[in-house]
Amino acid sequence: MKIGRLLTVLVFVVLIPLVFCGCDRDDETIVHVDMSKREDIKVPEPEPAITYAYLPQYSHTVSYQRHNPLIEYLARETGLPIRQVFPDTFEEHRRMVERGDIDISFSNPMTYIRIAQSGARAFARIIEPSGSPTFRGQIIIRKDNRLIHSIKDCKGKRWIAVDPLSAGGYLFALGLFLKHGITTDDFSEINFAPGPGGKQEKAVLAMYAGKYDLASIREGSLDIVKDKISMDKIRILATTQAYPGWVYAARKGLSPEIVEKISRAMFKLSMNDSTQARILSTAGMRGIIPAKDSDYDSIRDLAASLGMFRENNSFREDSN
Repeated sequence: MKIGRLLTVLVFVVLIPLVFCGCDRDDETIVHVDMSKREDIKVPEPEPAITYAYLPQYSHTVSYQRHNPLIEYLARETGLPIRQVFPDTFEEHRRMVERGDIDISFSNPMTYIRIAQSGARAFARIIEPSGSPTFRGQIIIRKDNRLIHSIKDCKGKRWIAVDPLSAGGYLFALGLFLKHGITTDDFSEINFAPGPGGKQEKAVLAMYAGKYDLASIREGSLDIVKDKISMDKIRILATTQAYPGWVYAARKGLSPEIVEKISRAMFKLSMNDSTQARILSTAGMRGIIPAKDSDYDSIRDLAASLGMFRENNSFREDSN
């Protein structure tokens, strides 16, 4: 009897659903697809616009959040379509300016003197959040690092830097080490923050996690990661001398009328206007002032001391 009841249950559980499924298939409409006919789908191209790029010292998300309000303001004030683009690395940013893919470059001064060699020209520079038109680099360690008490103690240690072309995140610190008689050969290793964007944060986090003994960053970067780590465990070992701040440059061949329009709109921004103050603060600056190429001669002197130039004054490719 038990076997009989079991067979009955199997009939209801297995066979009956198959019957209904079969009925459903009969009701389906058959769609014939002619695979011989195909249509190419084109990726829509962006509308023509002035391209604006922020050197990728932070993640693309942070870059967008910090500069989009400023770009929207500039577009309103000038009547020009302006679109932010996002190079993944410092080197890509430089090459995009040289190719004409970036019209307005916002970069550190070391990247600027490189793109200036391709004809880009500085027209504006920022007032830092500190109120100064200059900025500095910092060398940071963990407070519980018992082996490093001074600059000279960094010999033989592991160094994580931001990027080979990072001014505050590498080259300013390298110049400071050289003044103390320490060269790149004196470190057990020097590595740079991997991947696209977010490089300042990555350098701090790698040192904080103990993968490296020290990190070099631009002044102000610790504010970006203060919600991710315990700041009580970070020690600023040294701060470099001040150099001219971040710079706006127009690519070679960009219409002077466009540069003039954008310049006027930038120079109008004031911390005395609450709306404009929010735009400036979000972008990490207190104002934008005029700049000229010679403002960055001290950066060229630093680059020369670091051996980044060839005899003909062009950059050595291996200085990247």
